[in-house]
Amino acid sequence: MDIDDKTWNPWHGCHKCSEGCQNCYAYFLDKRYGRDTNEVVKNKSNFNFPVKKDRTGQYKLESGSFVRVCMTSDFFLEEADEWRKEAWDYIRQRPDVTFSLLTKRAQRIRECLPDDWANGWDNVTFSVSCENQKRLDERIPYLLELPSKHKWVSLKPFIGEIDMEKYLATGQIESVLAGGENYLGSRPLHYEWVKKVHDACVKYNVQLIFGQTGNIFIKDGKEYKIHNRTEQMVQALRSGLHYPPRDIEAEIEAIYARKAAMKEIIENKKNKTKDKPHC
Repeated sequence: MDIDDKTWNPWHGCHKCSEGCQNCYAYFLDKRYGRDTNEVVKNKSNFNFPVKKDRTGQYKLESGSFVRVCMTSDFFLEEADEWRKEAWDYIRQRPDVTFSLLTKRAQRIRECLPDDWANGWDNVTFSVSCENQKRLDERIPYLLELPSKHKWVSLKPFIGEIDMEKYLATGQIESVLAGGENYLGSRPLHYEWVKKVHDACVKYNVQLIFGQTGNIFIKDGKEYKIHNRTEQMVQALRSGLHYPPRDIEAEIEAIYARKAAMKEIIENKKNKTKDKPHC
């Protein structure tokens, strides 16, 4: 995920439905705060985020933004059926913003589309999450049959070798995002698995973004434990498995610069809190 991407969670909560859910970060984080992730609730405070305005009447969500939707849930959960129509309406009102809808419930997408969907909206991109070959073969056919202007595939967490050539050959998939697993119980990601996807993406001229190695990365039979998220991103870049190729050193420099900027923001917030007068 790019640091400049926005996130919109109109509802929170989900149910584990496949192998990739085993170490779900939403469950991991909810456990810290004593929340039950299986309880799906509407996010009332931020439900209308796409159309929120400031005091001057300007949208708080800037024009041209890329918004990842339901990062702590799934846009196509059954429990969200009563809220989805209104969520679609907010998306409809912001044609100047791109909304990315990632799901493990590909079989429900078509029945949950708005009435005026037709051949798709320019500001919506669909993606299915495919952690291994079984889920790839199960979910991508639904994606390919879908009337949509933009389609991509997420191989996160990437936990099994995948052959996706026949799907890339359709010319419908614009990009592939790959990344290893984090949090407790992380399963390893093999360099050779990513290389196989990389070579297929090169063959069919499909963008590949290798975002992070995950906690455990295996190359040439050697296991590397990389628990620092920044270093996971750096090592993914050093692998040379992005397509089209990137300026690796410039990208790495940018990653460290963003980390330093975020650290400074956090420190400034801490200092402001510390300096507040106490009654």
